Amino acid sequence: MHADCLIRDAHFVAIDFESAGAARGMTDVPIQIGLASWSIARGHHNAFVSYLHADGPITWAAQKVHGITRDDLLDAPSLRSLWPTLKEHLHGRIVVAHGKGTEKRFLRAFPGHGFGPWVDTLLLARSVWPQAGDHSLGSLCTELGLKPQIDALCPNKTWHDALYDAIASLCLLEKIIAISNIEHFPISQLLPRK
Repeated sequence: MHADCLIRDAHFVAIDFESAGAARGMTDVPIQIGLASWSIARGHHNAFVSYLHADGPITWAAQKVHGITRDDLLDAPSLRSLWPTLKEHLHGRIVVAHGKGTEKRFLRAFPGHGFGPWVDTLLLARSVWPQAGDHSLGSLCTELGLKPQIDALCPNKTWHDALYDAIASLCLLEKIIAISNIEHFPISQLLPRK
């Protein structure tokens, strides 16, 4: 999908990873992935979540944040084995993440994947609500009254579950588009200025 596509015609897919945390001398690895879709025409749909196989330990600090344990990862697929699923969800879509750095870094496992353009709801929120003291996903969604909608779309989950956070990113994007009244603008309106 190109940056000149209109927002009202775009298909957005949010992605979120939870990670094992960077243990001393080891590289951080993803241990859960969540994907969710949204468009103005279809609303929220096509959610996917999976734990991911990881060889190393999950740090105490990371486990305290997301609650994922080694037992949760038993028989989990590798990120590479999910390539067909990722491609099906992300190819030709506008990719959304709240602070896209981690998500882009973990997708480097697939060089030349071509996913994007990327919409970063953290950068958009800072632009729309510069006065907000906290631009974290949880704080923004709670302050904007989006949590009941997210809870309904992702029951029995909470913050730092990859699917919950992906859906929250889409709900935040939906709110930004609605209050800014930009659905008739091109996607480039949501992308960082060069």
